[in-house]
Amino acid sequence: MDTERAERPGSADAGRAARRDTAVRAAVAQGLLGPEAPLVGLLDVAGIRKSAAALRAAFEAVVAPGTPVLHAFAVKATPLVPVLRLLDEEGIGAEVASPGELALARAAGVPPARIVLDSPAKTPAELREALALGIAVNADNPQELDRIDAVVRDTGTRSPVGIRVNPQVGGGSIDALSTATATSKFGVALRDEGAREWVVRACLDRPWLTRLHAHTGSQGIPLPLMARGVAETYALAEEINRRAGRRRIDTLDIGGGLPVNFASEETAPTYGEYARLLRETVPGLFDGRYGLVTEFGRSLLARHGTVVARVEYTKTAGGRPVAVTHAGVQVATRTVYAPGAWPLRIAAYDGRGRPKPGPEVVQDIAGPACFAGDLLAEGRALPPLEPGDHVAALDTGAYYFAQHYGYNSLARPGIHGFTLDGAGGASFAVVREPQTLQDIVAESGGAHANALTTLPAPDGR
Repeated sequence: MDTERAERPGSADAGRAARRDTAVRAAVAQGLLGPEAPLVGLLDVAGIRKSAAALRAAFEAVVAPGTPVLHAFAVKATPLVPVLRLLDEEGIGAEVASPGELALARAAGVPPARIVLDSPAKTPAELREALALGIAVNADNPQELDRIDAVVRDTGTRSPVGIRVNPQVGGGSIDALSTATATSKFGVALRDEGAREWVVRACLDRPWLTRLHAHTGSQGIPLPLMARGVAETYALAEEINRRAGRRRIDTLDIGGGLPVNFASEETAPTYGEYARLLRETVPGLFDGRYGLVTEFGRSLLARHGTVVARVEYTKTAGGRPVAVTHAGVQVATRTVYAPGAWPLRIAAYDGRGRPKPGPEVVQDIAGPACFAGDLLAEGRALPPLEPGDHVAALDTGAYYFAQHYGYNSLARPGIHGFTLDGAGGASFAVVREPQTLQDIVAESGGAHANALTTLPAPDGR
């Protein structure tokens, strides 16, 4: 396959936009979006499949034939069982970082051999379960490796086991997502005194310790910095194998982190660009001596999700138009609290779900929460919005469906996957039911309404 041509922006990106427009119109026509359902999430099934195929093709083009490669989706990005089942069907496994995420992967039917467990705070019970199932485990620190030692001594394990290292190569433009800084909480910091030698010794002393894992960060990390983190980890593997006199480390987990261009419809950078950069920077990684694991999340799903909200009211404040919608901090927490780091593109649709024409007007897109900063977009040029219109927050397929924020007890929206039906419409499937008021009450202790009033009074009063 000509991966460069396949990934070239243009028709593929335009096709994604056209599918989205069709889906919004169909969602209104079929009643998934309207006065009684003013907020919905949409997932483009064809787009997800295309992303998975692009990832596979990018690495197939650079690895030696026969190299074992596992692409494990970072479940935290979109923790939805139907999504994980779809990705599994497309040859993508699961990277999990909590008991909940592992439960989701198993519910989706992802085989243990295609699951990787990463977390800086694994409990003994989590480790025992993963090692009993044959799930790959990356130890985050020396204390965790001691716990794994105990399990291996007691029961043995069928799991591939690795150590997560922090190459300390620096951060990107978003500090909170930079995981290879000097003081990152993740992994063994290789440049700290004695740390590198500890990792080497740990691997030499344990025949079952066969992997190294590193992850430089995600959004805001430039590709050369990502490649440098991989290069540092590869150099460590080479050192371990040289000192062992044999191939003790046989697999490198290079993490994920490919950033997403949220500024336009263009897919940039691409998996192909990153894979080719890695081949240029770390050619020995692709000569067949090492298996590979990747853990991409945002880049697989972001482009293929859309949050669509009904415009309830419009007003002006200080001369600026304001559209009050049903999408705000509860679905776009990062955007509302850090708009500079997490801006969203907004598309305007009319009451029937058609792209809205008209001269653009600078306006604010506000959410329903009771604080002034609840804005999806501020000072954005869009066609004039009216009550009954719709706004779509684009590129929200990753994290926006994962990080619901319960401010004002606003309900989680329903999520529907869609495919086009070939006749100008779309077919939908429920991915997640909308949260009901009864769900909110139950989640907020509704079954224990008298719990505090029936406690014994202090001092017998």
